[in-house]
Amino acid sequence: MNDARDFYANEAWTAGIIGLGYVGLPLAVAAINGGLRVIGFDVDDKYVERLRSGDSPIEEITDEQLGSALEDGMELTADVERLRDADAIFICVPSPLGRHREPDLSYIRSAAEMVRQIAHPRMLVSLESTTYPGTTEDIIVPAVLDGGLVLDEDVWVAFSPERVSPGDEMKTVDIPKVVGGVTPESTAVATAAYERLVSSVHPVASAAAAEMAKLLENTYRAVNIGLANEMSQLANALGIDIWEVIDAAATKPFGFQAFYPGPGVGGHCIPLDPQFLAWRAREANFAIRFIDLAEQINIGQPIYTANRIASMINEQRLPVYGTEILAVGIAYKPNIADDRESASIDVLRELEAHGAIISVLDPVVGSERIEHHGFKAVSADDDLSRFAVAVILTDHDVVDYAVLATAVPMVFDAKGTYRRRGIAADNVVAL
Repeated sequence: MNDARDFYANEAWTAGIIGLGYVGLPLAVAAINGGLRVIGFDVDDKYVERLRSGDSPIEEITDEQLGSALEDGMELTADVERLRDADAIFICVPSPLGRHREPDLSYIRSAAEMVRQIAHPRMLVSLESTTYPGTTEDIIVPAVLDGGLVLDEDVWVAFSPERVSPGDEMKTVDIPKVVGGVTPESTAVATAAYERLVSSVHPVASAAAAEMAKLLENTYRAVNIGLANEMSQLANALGIDIWEVIDAAATKPFGFQAFYPGPGVGGHCIPLDPQFLAWRAREANFAIRFIDLAEQINIGQPIYTANRIASMINEQRLPVYGTEILAVGIAYKPNIADDRESASIDVLRELEAHGAIISVLDPVVGSERIEHHGFKAVSADDDLSRFAVAVILTDHDVVDYAVLATAVPMVFDAKGTYRRRGIAADNVVAL
């Protein structure tokens, strides 16, 4: 094992990346920038060709960074056989939920089959896809050992959760990496490998502990966002400004971290990850009351938000049916073009169901994705005065909110946008 640890700590080994999306591509670039060789694999050959042309679809990686990595020898392929030349395999594939909110491990199982084909002596295999505790041992280990390889003698297996936060300034290499092997030896070897990729590594005792750590991180956020959403509903019923309340509570220098209400939770982590933990808990006959309650609140928040908007419109003696509404932002978080699992879209679907006519202003997401969802795209240069109300659901920085409040008679602010930016406008109603 010492030889393996020294190899990954000191030699110019080859990293094989399975999945070149928002997790895999930044990891591949980090590896090539760290002086390693890289073979990046993705099943979509057209997507691979796009990357080879230097066109990066990932916001964290610019076209220039991708081009530089390609010039430095980063190989991108749709041929799984090329991974035989890798010394370490990093699995960075999606792990969504199924129709009944159960874990969909089909991508992980498919990646495990690929590893089964190409595993060889002196190989490290690390799973990065978010999943429930036990997945690495249940799925990855049997695939790696199927050809007769011996754990901790021929191969090492670990889990290290991705912690990418799209749109934030902190990059992959700067985020501490939690690493847990299926054995202590695998933990040590994987730690040595990841120390070549990122600035800080935090080893834990097992792969299961690392798997659960990722779920705890996002469950913590989901529960606290659920609390903020419920508090916002209570504050509205009591005639209290929840944004003022949160700002006041946040002045305490200890014991409080500010979480903010909104139209709901979205993206590829917070709505999904707690359900991996909930599914595993139910399998163990364990009640997870906080997680279930937070999910109920967060799932109901888009309907609550739509009802608040409808009430505001009705108070102006206008019907929701036939009223033109300008939705500002459909991404799941500010300043990114990602609309996966976006609660903003859920709010608009609810308003559409009541006959509202929806147009969307989102210069970050862009007209193609807006029209993909069946909405009409507008720009800031269009005549916005025809809209009875503007609804801020995602607060991108590129939008001029002062101009918006001047152009549209009513504004419903589901993100606390005007207060946080210090913009005074009498026609703005906050969530």
